[in-house]
Amino acid sequence: MPKALLFMADGFEDAEALYPYYRFQEAGFTVDVVGAEKGAVYKGKHGYPLTAGLAPADVDIAAYAAVIIPGGQAPDRMRTNDKLVDLVRAAHERGVPIGAICHGPQMLIEADLVRGVNVTCYKSVLTDILNAGAIYHDLPAVVDAGIVTSRAPADLPDFCRQLLALVKK
Repeated sequence: MPKALLFMADGFEDAEALYPYYRFQEAGFTVDVVGAEKGAVYKGKHGYPLTAGLAPADVDIAAYAAVIIPGGQAPDRMRTNDKLVDLVRAAHERGVPIGAICHGPQMLIEADLVRGVNVTCYKSVLTDILNAGAIYHDLPAVVDAGIVTSRAPADLPDFCRQLLALVKK
């Protein structure tokens, strides 16, 4: 059974974590949750709790077929954790498709993965994306360089569809 890795921190946008979490399970994936601390319960913006079954040191990125980075305030918290950022960078180096929605591209910026890459994001991250050298498109989903980005919860169907298509290639 293929595996997907869902990044987690407090303040995640509930829909942007839960929709892919269950959508990937429907597609036959095991979805593991990784956070700064194994066993920590992280709360979404709307109160939904998710428990990290893994800490960064527990992850063998070669075992994963996809990485999912939800938005909300979580990416701003996650990008201050070098070990989580290193996992994103390692996934990209191994060719593991990465999906980042809403504020999720903040993790891509921190890992220096968007320079010259076509992306989209939530409007409040736009200046950061442009300053990091990305090429912005106001579209529901953008796929480039093994990365799928989307803007907001309304884009989740396109986001998951594109990320799953990229994983199957």
